[in-house]
Amino acid sequence: MPSTDASAKATTAPAPTVDAGAAAGTDLGPVEDSGTDCEDTLELRLPDAFLALIAGEATDADAEPDSEESRAQFSAVAPGRDDLLDGVADWGPVNTPVGVFHLVPVHAERDLPLLGRWMNDPAVAEFWELAGPQNRTEDHVRSQLSGDGRSVSCLGMLDGTAMSYWEIYRADLDPVARHYPARPHDTGIHLLIGAAADRGRGLGSALLRAVADLTLDKRPACSRVIAEPDLRNIASVSAFLSAGFRFSAEIDLPEKRAALMVRDRSLRDVL
Repeated sequence: MPSTDASAKATTAPAPTVDAGAAAGTDLGPVEDSGTDCEDTLELRLPDAFLALIAGEATDADAEPDSEESRAQFSAVAPGRDDLLDGVADWGPVNTPVGVFHLVPVHAERDLPLLGRWMNDPAVAEFWELAGPQNRTEDHVRSQLSGDGRSVSCLGMLDGTAMSYWEIYRADLDPVARHYPARPHDTGIHLLIGAAADRGRGLGSALLRAVADLTLDKRPACSRVIAEPDLRNIASVSAFLSAGFRFSAEIDLPEKRAALMVRDRSLRDVL
């Protein structure tokens, strides 16, 4: 996952940034839910997929497994080594209050120039920290594309126009799981809205809600969607709250102090 809060511009307020990061000083206490249905509890059992990934990483990551048994295990865990998220590429378009939205996996050669321009927007760069020569964005994106399927990079297409960048990731298999009580199949979201004209008018909240609900629909084993926006990014935290996420905790990540935001399956029709 990126070292920055990868949610750089999902806003409902005309604040300068909309990274999945958020903001200190926001009174998030009332959003905390004390009900037992969504209480954050520590899962002590490692997910089977994680154990299988560890086994797979003991071999050369670029080599095919040698034995028939290891090849079978490898295929069961990471078919094509590209998606542990129930086939994001096949999730399809959804209707939202702001238009028809579709997550389309990134194609590096086609999409890097656009992503590079977005990353050099000062409002995005403040949280993603990928401004500069295109190779900085390229290195980050290619690391996502060449990974083991724990994270899928997508363009967000609204009514056929690319307007946002998303990373849908297995939070339970990500280093972030060391910093909060992760549950098996927790799914994380990172987002940035590309064009300044698309920020500050509610698109971020509408799309975050749509993608969180899409994730829950397409991933039946996933009981909640999480995000870890930077506490400095008030606009992003506000967008997550408006999208039906609740503030769960402040967590210290290596690169930031973050707001742990959670959208529970059990509360999706309430919040």
